[in-house]
Amino acid sequence: MMRCGPKPTRAMKRHTVRRGGRDPRRNSAPRAPRRTRNRGAALPVVLMLSSMMLATSAAWFETSVAAARGAANLYDQLVAFHAADSALTLCSQRVLAGDVSSAEPFGDGEPVAWKSPATFGATAFAPVAKWQGSFEPPQCVIEAWRLSTRPSAHAWLITSRGYGSTQDAQAWLQLQLVVDNGGVERHWRRIAARPF
Repeated sequence: MMRCGPKPTRAMKRHTVRRGGRDPRRNSAPRAPRRTRNRGAALPVVLMLSSMMLATSAAWFETSVAAARGAANLYDQLVAFHAADSALTLCSQRVLAGDVSSAEPFGDGEPVAWKSPATFGATAFAPVAKWQGSFEPPQCVIEAWRLSTRPSAHAWLITSRGYGSTQDAQAWLQLQLVVDNGGVERHWRRIAARPF
């Protein structure tokens, strides 16, 4: 078999075939870009992401602890408030039934003996023996009150103190009870600042 045309020489082969045996004139697939030297670049990114996740979880933990403390404090205040309110109701019922005697008022004006720790401790009594969730049972003090504008009326100032789970969690309430011509008036108020 004979070939037609010139016989390939070394010079022709040199121009047509490159190193690696690839022909530059043929359409070959594009080459992938050469890898640059970025070894270890993932480590700082992973460390940064993990530190961000750690900081976020620590913040959420602190928030949940603060919320738990707030809920416990609110629970204590509610227990103390309900204890004082129940004591106030029971003491006013005893006054209206005539079961509790109180000393005659010393003078005109609202009684202030409940503000003294010694007087409160000496005259206070517990209308219930125990209150669930309380440090101590609720207490109340009943003081007679003379109304200068209504001499025929009988008035009492009833002060109650309720406790939460600790001695520091206290709620103080007062009821001004006035009986005049068979009618009963009740004026309820909360004492915001503890007297002692």
